Amino acid sequence: MAAESEPRVIQGNNAMDRFSRRLVSGLTRMGISLLGSRILYVRGRKTGEWRTTPVNLLVHEGERYLVAPRGHTQWVRNMRVAGGGELHIGRRVEVFTATELADADKPEILRAYLKRWKFEVGMFFDGVGPDASDEKLLEIAPGYPVFRLG
Repeated sequence: MAAESEPRVIQGNNAMDRFSRRLVSGLTRMGISLLGSRILYVRGRKTGEWRTTPVNLLVHEGERYLVAPRGHTQWVRNMRVAGGGELHIGRRVEVFTATELADADKPEILRAYLKRWKFEVGMFFDGVGPDASDEKLLEIAPGYPVFRLG
């Protein structure tokens, strides 16, 4: 990302987006995962208090990833400081550490993420889909933080 550009953040706050997030969060909290949904718990970088948001856990070639389709959101900023967090589904809790990927390492992960969840998050990718070239995915990579979980 160029130094002069602002980090990309998309806040989906229309009624359908809010309903969808509440539905996915509610089902996931009850222990029902929708295609890999989890509730991410990460410590706030200023308060140290737990913050939560629904996420899609991507498993790709034996590794696990979190992709931020809305860009450099608050959970991403918190994750960078905390270096990890917890994934919840129902009563199950998994503690993890996270390493942010370099832009050059993102195209394959973004492609896999879009193959799995384009129907849900495609609107945040400005028309870029899983069939996009590596060059196009590399071009958009700075706007989509990706974390490998350990």
